[in-house]
Amino acid sequence: GERGELAVELATEAGVDAIVPWRAARCVVRWEDGARGDKALARWRATVRSAAKQARRAWVPEVGAPVSTRELAALCPTFDRTLVLHESASEGLASGLSGAPAEVLLVVGPEGGVADEEIAMLTAAGARAVRLGPEVLRASTAATVALGAIGALTSRWTPHG
Repeated sequence: GERGELAVELATEAGVDAIVPWRAARCVVRWEDGARGDKALARWRATVRSAAKQARRAWVPEVGAPVSTRELAALCPTFDRTLVLHESASEGLASGLSGAPAEVLLVVGPEGGVADEEIAMLTAAGARAVRLGPEVLRASTAATVALGAIGALTSRWTPHG
């Protein structure tokens, strides 16, 4: 939907390296297989290309094929840290970044929230549930806010010279 396209646009401008669409249980808009799903994925990829150009990025982030929760959980161990944004997490994003992980997989749930079964599967795979603060943000803005925080809290935004 429109909010998904806004989310990938803003995340691209904020510096995301790659986007993996997630078929979460509580998604309002469903990724469909076939021509309709292919068309939606093509729109996301076009949005990312446009946003990368706007942000003067050196390269365009990849937009992968949609994954199930099980497939997302399988990605967790391939990163130094996996952080799942969750409104009831007791740990803050800053403490989730302790130890300066080089590669972070940031999981942002749908508007309906991340289901308990999904949190359980992701944490069993090594993810940590974190929150941004006391407010609950829309999925379309949560990734951008988190990416900004990650940029400021890590060496990501350190000028190279």
